[in-house]
Amino acid sequence: MKNSLKLKSSIFLALLLSMTVFILGFMIIKEIDQDQKRQQETFLKDASNTAQEYVEQVIISEPSYQNNFSIRGTILFKKREAITTHLEMKTGMHVELFIHGDNGETIADRPFTSSKNTDLKLFQYADENKIAFKTEGNTLYYVAPLNDGFDGVIGFAYPLKESQLFLQRIQRFFIQIGALVVIASFLIAYFYFHRITNEILRLKEASEQIEQGNYQAITPTNRKDELGKLRQGIHSMSQRIEAHVRAMEQKQATLNLAIDKLKKLENQQKTFIGNITHEFKTPLSIILAYMDLLELYEDDPSLVQDARGNVKKEAQRLYNLVEKVLQLASFEKYDFELQQEKIESAEILEELCDRMKGKAQKFDVSISADLQKATLWFDKESFHLIFINLLDNAIKYNIPGGKIVAKSEIKGEMLIIQIIDTGIGIPTDACEKVFEPFFTVSKDRSKQSGGTGLGLALVKRLVEDQQGTITIHPAKNHAGTEVTLSFPLYLEWNNSQKA
Repeated sequence: MKNSLKLKSSIFLALLLSMTVFILGFMIIKEIDQDQKRQQETFLKDASNTAQEYVEQVIISEPSYQNNFSIRGTILFKKREAITTHLEMKTGMHVELFIHGDNGETIADRPFTSSKNTDLKLFQYADENKIAFKTEGNTLYYVAPLNDGFDGVIGFAYPLKESQLFLQRIQRFFIQIGALVVIASFLIAYFYFHRITNEILRLKEASEQIEQGNYQAITPTNRKDELGKLRQGIHSMSQRIEAHVRAMEQKQATLNLAIDKLKKLENQQKTFIGNITHEFKTPLSIILAYMDLLELYEDDPSLVQDARGNVKKEAQRLYNLVEKVLQLASFEKYDFELQQEKIESAEILEELCDRMKGKAQKFDVSISADLQKATLWFDKESFHLIFINLLDNAIKYNIPGGKIVAKSEIKGEMLIIQIIDTGIGIPTDACEKVFEPFFTVSKDRSKQSGGTGLGLALVKRLVEDQQGTITIHPAKNHAGTEVTLSFPLYLEWNNSQKA
């Protein structure tokens, strides 16, 4: 495209200028030729008039003419050589007199043109009182009739060599100028269109890049012409296209995320329904089994005692399960509005530890606290739920004579809280799975402790809602589990933002 457009444009401009020079040269040369002919005609007319005046003076000056007016032709015939010689010297042209003899023939001293027939034709035409022209080679033959009574014509051979050479020089001049104009215009046009074709080529390449998705392929330019405006227009168009594409991609990503989330929720719903059905079925089956046994052996005191304890235990487990399910469902289903406020974490944690000491004593577990004072921007109810669940798990899955330590310290702009127990621990490969709803490390110990597999799922959700993180891993220096939580501190500089 580049070479084609540049070459075509250059050739077109060169041909246009060449045609202009040719037409202009042709018109000028034609006008010069016409002007030369007009000057030649005027000059020959003047020469003819001068010759006739001279002939008349010569004849009149003869004595015999005054005695006899009818002998003009005879005098002219006798004096023709002297007359032509004088006129040739005066005009610088070959001059010839054509005179009728007594027998009617045309008499001339020497041939006038290159052909006797041509001489005769010129004479006959001029004898009809007309002016005759004839061009042969580089000579113009001009024949005009003499005044009435002289019975003859006069002819001039006008040399055209200088005029023809002048026209030839003009023609060569225009040919040379035309050639120079063609070459110069071609070169100038070639290099001038080089910039234009390069710009068009860059626009073409940029449009191809835009088509492939590279919307930064074209940049604005300082050109003020149409190409500059075109580049600016393509640049603006590419920016708008990019913005629309980005918006569409974001919408598509959001849509894909929503679809993935719906699929995940669908799978979670199926899993949730399956798990909750199983979890509800187990305690209900135990309760129904004991009820059937009581109907069969209602007088067995040991069975009644055993049934009372197990039914109560399974009912409590069922109650806990329903409570946790309702709490988890409320977070999943509704846009829960947190009531955040400034709280003193050490003060609340110490209070929670005191509240859980009663249950801890029942399981022969001790609770201690090593807390650093810190201020958080937190939902107080969520804070209670998080650490009640964590302390409850640390008690239920501990061992007789075990310990629980609640620690907190400030690191940078974060508060790190740890709940460390000396219990039975969690396998490393299960540390991430424990946050999944209904996941339990051991079904047997969950039944023994009344665990539902929902407590840690609820805790993780509450922690993340407060911009915190939670991890679980085995204790470093002893058996048991360490739960580590981190929350951003409440800082005075962003007090206005929090408020």
